[in-house]
Amino acid sequence: MSTNQLFNSKTDPIPRVRRDLQIIPIEENGNSYLYFHDERGYATDDLALHREVHSLLSLLDGQKSIEDLKPQMSEEVNPDQLLEFIQFLDKHRLLSSDHFQAHAEEQEASYEESKLHSSVTAGKSYPAEPSELRNYLDEAFTKHTENRTTAESAKALYAPHIDPRVALESYVQAFAPIKNLQPKRVVLIATSHYAGLYPEIYKNSPFVLVNKDFELPLDTIRRDQQAINQLLESEEETGITLQDRAHRMEHSIELHLLFLSYLWDHDFKIVPFLTRGLDDLYYMEDGHLGQQLNNFSSLLRSRFGDDDETFFLISGDLAHFGHKFGDETAASTMFNEVKHFDQQFLERASGNQRDEMLALMKEDMDPYRICGFPPLYTFLNSMPDIKGEVLSYDLWDERERDSAVSFGSILYS
Repeated sequence: MSTNQLFNSKTDPIPRVRRDLQIIPIEENGNSYLYFHDERGYATDDLALHREVHSLLSLLDGQKSIEDLKPQMSEEVNPDQLLEFIQFLDKHRLLSSDHFQAHAEEQEASYEESKLHSSVTAGKSYPAEPSELRNYLDEAFTKHTENRTTAESAKALYAPHIDPRVALESYVQAFAPIKNLQPKRVVLIATSHYAGLYPEIYKNSPFVLVNKDFELPLDTIRRDQQAINQLLESEEETGITLQDRAHRMEHSIELHLLFLSYLWDHDFKIVPFLTRGLDDLYYMEDGHLGQQLNNFSSLLRSRFGDDDETFFLISGDLAHFGHKFGDETAASTMFNEVKHFDQQFLERASGNQRDEMLALMKEDMDPYRICGFPPLYTFLNSMPDIKGEVLSYDLWDERERDSAVSFGSILYS
C-alpha cells in the first residue's frame, strides 16, 4: 500500500491509537516493552516498542496535532522527528487513520473474494507440521479413549472450540465417538466471534455462509458447492449472507475440521455457517430475527434433515465469566453457580427442550455469555425431534486473569 496515504501533517489532528488493540507490557532481557496484539490481524505481527513511548501514546486522543504537542515534548524531539514517529505508527496500522481504514477494507475485500480459507490456528494452538501434528493427536487419542465406545450412527455433534492447548482431552471425548462415521456431507453451524465488529453488514444477516475450501495441515477440506447453491436458491428470507469477512480470523469452524481431517479418511464435503448473536430473541421471539431463524431452520431441515449422508457439527463453548469478561468478581468465586447453570443448559440442549433453553437464557439476558447458544439453538430449531447425550463437561480456570471458560459436548443420534 502506498505510503502517500500515511498521516502527513503537523497541524491536523493526529489519529488516535486504535481502541481495539491490546497493548501488553512485557519484559525481555531486563528491558520493558509494550507489545501490540491485534486480534483482527491488521497490525504488523510481533510488534513491540520501548515502554517509554507510553506517555506519548496516551496523548494521541484524535484531537491534538503535532503543533499542539510541541510544548509537551523534550527539546531533543523536534516536529519532524515526531511526525516520523507518527508515520511509523501509521505504517504499522496502529492508528485509526485513513491508511489503516484503506488497508483493512482491502484485506477484508480480498478475503471475501477468495475461495480458500487458510488456517489461523495452525502453529499457534497445535503443531502446523503434518507429521508432528499427527503424532500430537495420536498421543492424545490413545491416552484418552480407553474403554470408550464409538457410535454406529449419529446425526450431530455439539463440541467446543476453545484452544486445544487447554482442552485437548475434551476434544477427544467429543470427537472419538464419531471416528467410524462416513457421511458425505458435513453442515457446520458455528459461533461467530467477530460479526459484532461489522454491525451494518450483519444486522439483518445472522447466518454467514463461508463459501470456501479450508486449508489445514492434514488436508484441504472442500466445500459442497452444489448444496451451497441449492441453499442460496431459497425464496424465503433466511438471513444468509455470503459476506464472510467475519470469518477471516475465526477459529470456531476450523478447529472442528482439524479433528475431522485427523479421524476421517473418506471423502466428504462441507457446508460451513457462522451464526451471530441471537440476542433479539430474548426480547421478541416472533420478530424479524425469529422469522429469519425459522426460515433458515426450515431450509436446513428440508434439505438435510432426512439425509442419512449429512452430519451436523455445532461449534460452541459454554460460560465465559470473571474479570476478563466484565464480571466484578473473580471467576473462582462463581464456579458453583456457573456449573449449575451449565448443567441446566446441557440438560435442556440434550433433550431438545428449545423453549426451556431459551427461557433459561432470557432469565438474566445470558448472564454467563454462552457463546454456543446461537449455533446450538439454531440446530435444535432445525431438527426439533432429535435428542442427544452429554459426552463431556469441563472448565478452563485462567486463574492468573481471574477468568474462566466452561465447555461441553453432546452427541445427537
